[in-house]
Amino acid sequence: MFNSFVNTLKFFKRFCCFLIIFSIFSQANPSYAKDIRVGFIDIQSAVTNTKEWKKEFAAFKTRFQKEKEKITKKENNLKKMIENLNKQSMVLSPEKKKKKEETLIKQKKEFERHVQDKNEEFAKTEKMITSKILKKMVKIVTDLGKSKKFTMILEKKVGIYFDQSVDLTLLATRTYNSQN
Repeated sequence: MFNSFVNTLKFFKRFCCFLIIFSIFSQANPSYAKDIRVGFIDIQSAVTNTKEWKKEFAAFKTRFQKEKEKITKKENNLKKMIENLNKQSMVLSPEKKKKKEETLIKQKKEFERHVQDKNEEFAKTEKMITSKILKKMVKIVTDLGKSKKFTMILEKKVGIYFDQSVDLTLLATRTYNSQN
């Protein structure tokens, strides 16, 4: 009894799949796909190739390098202080040694906080730069889609294959540069 139920269920599933596939392929010219035009864009490439992003990122990179140099100097100073403490540890009295260790631990924690704060600050700044340009780029891509009569524009990462004639990345970048 149970066996016949399973067989009936399998038959029903196969029959439903057949109907779905048959209905899809039986439409030689589907009415829902007549005027669909899809474009693609690599939004990350479009944003990073704009003149504004390159200029902002160059300034950001300069500030980042200067701060990185300052951090390296502070780190080297801390290392020297640790080496000096290790060298003097045999000569120093226990109270002085403990006081220097506490001072060194405090400076190390301050240094680590400073590095963490700067990392967060730079990440936030980079995100802000990209976000500002991305908002403008989305508007430009939307306008391009309307003017070129695209039904939709998708991120390049979504598709496996697409015709290069519908890649709007370079056009979006050029349009952005000319408008800003």
